[in-house]
Amino acid sequence: MSLILFVIILIVSIIVVKIGAIAFELTGAQGPQALFQSISCFTGTGFTTKEAELIVSDPQRRQIASVLMVLGNAGFVTLIATFASSMTSDGFSVPFLHGIISHGLETLIKIVLIAVIVYVIYKIFSHTTLSLKLNELFKKRIVKREFVKPVSFKELLVETGGYGVSSISVFKDSSIVGKTLHDADLAAHDIVVLALERKDVVTPNPPRQTKVGIGDKLICFGKLETIRNEMIED
Repeated sequence: MSLILFVIILIVSIIVVKIGAIAFELTGAQGPQALFQSISCFTGTGFTTKEAELIVSDPQRRQIASVLMVLGNAGFVTLIATFASSMTSDGFSVPFLHGIISHGLETLIKIVLIAVIVYVIYKIFSHTTLSLKLNELFKKRIVKREFVKPVSFKELLVETGGYGVSSISVFKDSSIVGKTLHDADLAAHDIVVLALERKDVVTPNPPRQTKVGIGDKLICFGKLETIRNEMIED
């Protein structure tokens, strides 16, 4: 029974990390970065100053991180408890070997069996097709239930002081749509437009008279919080 509980908690933990990664991705983090942040929050390890700054700079991410930390602490305690229980003869025994081999060797075999189970579960959830389907399912549920408000930008890099590079998707309600880069006066907010992508054509350092249209993507450098406020919020 303890082994079954251990497997269930392990699967739930993996699902929680996946959901956390999707939630971070919906707030603008890149896929691999979002997964790393989710694992870091859930395990309470792996944070760097830049990664921590990226999370604490956004209210939604702080909330996601808090939930992951609470669930992670509870999950690890339960996992350790069920693993320890599984090592006892009552919690998880090998009937055809019990009484034939030494207790130490039986314990070693139990550890190997659990390691194999963990590896199999990992391979199942890391399978590309299954992983993509699960991600789409979880993403639809999160958006539908409005647990996280999706944003239209991706933060690509974070530097000290909250500065970084963002890829901004321009929608019809964006504050800069229909304006030229000159009229948007982004430089006054310490925002530099590095490139403009339109219909798969990338224009590095676009002229200031370039008019921003719906569907454009702007690669900008500046303070991430300022970029959100000036270019995302209307």
